[in-house]
Amino acid sequence: MRKKPSKPRRSVLRLRDLDHSKATVLNSLGSPASRRAYGFAMDEFIAWYCSEPRLAFGRIVVTRFRMSLEERGLASSSINQRLAAVRRLAYEAADCGLLSPELAAGIRRVKGAKHLGHRSGNWLTLEQCTTVLNGITGNDLRAKRDRAMIAVLIGCGLRRAELAALEVDRVQTRQGHWAIVDLVGKGGHIRTVPIPKWVKDAIDSWTSAAGITNGRVFRAVSRVGTVWGTGISENVVWHVVSNRCNKGELEHVAPHDLRRTCARLCHSSGGELEQIQFLLGHSSVQTTERYLGCKQNLGNPVNDRFTPLTKMSQVQADNDPEPPAKTGPAQESSPNASPSGSSHCDAQSRVSRSNACDVSKSEPMRMSGSRMPCPEEKACQPVRLHLSATAATNSSGRRPRRPSRAELLNKP
Repeated sequence: MRKKPSKPRRSVLRLRDLDHSKATVLNSLGSPASRRAYGFAMDEFIAWYCSEPRLAFGRIVVTRFRMSLEERGLASSSINQRLAAVRRLAYEAADCGLLSPELAAGIRRVKGAKHLGHRSGNWLTLEQCTTVLNGITGNDLRAKRDRAMIAVLIGCGLRRAELAALEVDRVQTRQGHWAIVDLVGKGGHIRTVPIPKWVKDAIDSWTSAAGITNGRVFRAVSRVGTVWGTGISENVVWHVVSNRCNKGELEHVAPHDLRRTCARLCHSSGGELEQIQFLLGHSSVQTTERYLGCKQNLGNPVNDRFTPLTKMSQVQADNDPEPPAKTGPAQESSPNASPSGSSHCDAQSRVSRSNACDVSKSEPMRMSGSRMPCPEEKACQPVRLHLSATAATNSSGRRPRRPSRAELLNKP
């Protein structure tokens, strides 16, 4: 029995096919932030794809989409994020039978934008942090809430989503210290964040005034100054940080800048890099190094802070040369002495002096004077003494051949 020929897979996707693939991609993502970012990127691509002439959904179309993103002046990270969403859309369309595997493989080969350097982050100094906290005056609920929120961001280095989702039951004591226990962060990573005493005082001041005993720590405050609702959104955290920093004459400060500030202040106070990594919840230490924003200090290197006393250092100390001996009056008046009067002090001069003394003992030389040169004067000129003590050369510049024993016995 002959098999029925399979329907050829389409290369041009319709709008309902793209919407079906988009829903499949969003359902496969677990993080709400990833679903929001991928949904925005896929909506942007679908709007661009439908506005262009109906071409095959392949490598050429995705390349043209990347070129349109580059013409808009988007950053490389934004371009790569949108391309990742388009690739995921193509994979799901191929799995559902809406796109041929060959076209999906071609879309996978589209290269992303190159990362050329890193953007400079924004860090606050300790004096600026003090100015922002002291600038929040008043004893009303809004002032106490804003002071507690900024204190948690600076002292604990939380993300704004983690701050908005913080609950009262998570604040517990561990090893005699207050901490946020089992905090679920980005990517589902769980960590424990210690709370400084001044941060805990700010939180207690807010919770006692608002009467919060369970649920989320931070709530919305109405215009009349009363607490309402069960929590706040991430945008509320953004506006609180921006408004309070603008009052302290600090512009363009985001909640994540306070997280970087926490990392740098911990490092400048002597904190270890691995402890800062645990505090921020980074899976890679390279991400923590970017948050510190530190540079190599060659003026005061870290490896100069310790000096282990080993056997090798003791041996080197025993083998150090002795200090140079003082020259006598006879050596100072010698015409062959060096201008400094201590040319035989280094190791090479001592070796040459021993060789020169051996030559002078075996073959004494005549000098144009009434006295014989001292060994030290000969040591100052080891090369000239050595050449004069050697055998004379012939006219061709070669040393004459030494007669053999048979020639000596047969010589009359």
